[in-house]
Amino acid sequence: MSITSAIVLFAVIWFMVFLIVIPIRLQTQGDLGQVVPGTHAGSPEVHNLRKKAWITTFVSIGLWIVIAGIILSGWITVRDLDFFGRMGPAPEFGGTGG
Repeated sequence: MSITSAIVLFAVIWFMVFLIVIPIRLQTQGDLGQVVPGTHAGSPEVHNLRKKAWITTFVSIGLWIVIAGIILSGWITVRDLDFFGRMGPAPEFGGTGG
């Protein structure tokens, strides 16, 4: 895995976790009974985005370590995910060549 692949993998994991964490403990204007005229009652009033971003970062680091370790170890490869056999047979290494 190249450094670019590692960064992209981390970014994808981070944003997926962030989209899961955002609605946790979200307090809307309707929940607090303080709806500003012209806004929806479901608009966030207390969102704690900085805290959620830090939580997301720590969870993402742990998930990235596990997923990158699986990828680098070769325990699961792309060929394992080829359910329809479109990649063909794996190349033979250590043969006579040619």
